[in-house]
Amino acid sequence: MDYEAKFEEAIDSLRAEGRYRVFMDIARRAGEFPRARFYEGDNVQRDITVWCSNDYLGMGQNPDVIAAMETALHECGAGAGGTRNISGTNHYHVLLEQELADLHGKEAALLFTSGYISNEATLSTIGRILPGCILFSDELNHASMIEGVRHSGQTKRIFRHNDLVHLEELLQQADPDAPKVIAFESVYSMDGDIAPIEAICDLADKYNAITYLDEVHAVGLYGERGGGVAERDAVMDRVTIIEGTLAKAFGVMGGYITGTAKLIDVVRSYAPGFIFTTSLSPVLAAGALASIRHVKRTNDLRVRHQERAAALKQRFRDAGLPLMESESHIVPLWVGDATLCKQVSDELMEEFAIYVQPINYPTVPRGTERLRFTPGPYHTDEMMDALVDALNTVWERRKISRAA
Repeated sequence: MDYEAKFEEAIDSLRAEGRYRVFMDIARRAGEFPRARFYEGDNVQRDITVWCSNDYLGMGQNPDVIAAMETALHECGAGAGGTRNISGTNHYHVLLEQELADLHGKEAALLFTSGYISNEATLSTIGRILPGCILFSDELNHASMIEGVRHSGQTKRIFRHNDLVHLEELLQQADPDAPKVIAFESVYSMDGDIAPIEAICDLADKYNAITYLDEVHAVGLYGERGGGVAERDAVMDRVTIIEGTLAKAFGVMGGYITGTAKLIDVVRSYAPGFIFTTSLSPVLAAGALASIRHVKRTNDLRVRHQERAAALKQRFRDAGLPLMESESHIVPLWVGDATLCKQVSDELMEEFAIYVQPINYPTVPRGTERLRFTPGPYHTDEMMDALVDALNTVWERRKISRAA
């Protein structure tokens, strides 16, 4: 076996499809974001505007967050020093879990090193703990949820996206005595649509299922205190498990779940992805704690965020650009071809100092490639006008369809 040749062959196939991923070497400018520096060859730097960050509220540069992290660094040092069970539970972890439980109105919370791990570890563990469990999963669920369902080793049923009729059909066909978990997201990050949480909870009650809700693209952004779409819709108490991230609206890093004390204790005690992983740095935990406390009491950030998203959508409509309509803060533009999507992204960066990442398979299905914009509170009208002008120039040059 020529191992290197096989590796090269695998990469070449991605290049041929036009979906080889290139990492952009950038340095965010605290206090000026979404401005950043882009590093090219030989350490050449250019100022750019970032349009695809998941730091939705700009909390990664918030002075309260930075100060809290600096304090924790000098108090505790850089790292946690171990797993949660072996010397790695810092008091900041305890405080953060209490704050997260309060955010979602639950008895308890559990921290993970990422949202991906929290989904995979929790779903796989719950599936294994419940004998004969059937997991019902929305077809557009995140890869981490898909992996969690798969690693549970239990029966899975995939329902059509946000299709309540199909979900009920699958529930009706299942053994009424079998444990059931319905796993879904609130805001789906590529299309920007929102799940009918209350109606799914109604089905869960009817068929004696528990619910698992991924709020990673909604926590901090919706609800009176930033508890997510479930808080906005006044159904947090009806959802069994609410999962979220500290890496998007809260601007730091990490993932978590919230639920009853017994459920959290089971995951804490059985999930390998939690047990055998070094815990989050106290510096990160302190920053996330400060961020959540700030976001809970600062609704004007959420208002500004929604206004900016609506403003960009309207500019795209007015310009005749192929906006994929969404009911959330996600603003996708349809391209429909992997190679073309990458070319558009490259030209925006090279000519206009605008950074938006092409979204290709497997993140979205082939033939639905797009540019995904995430306007935040600090994107100005001038930035939006410059973006629309640049997109119009590239669209005309490339003769790209304006039909979404």
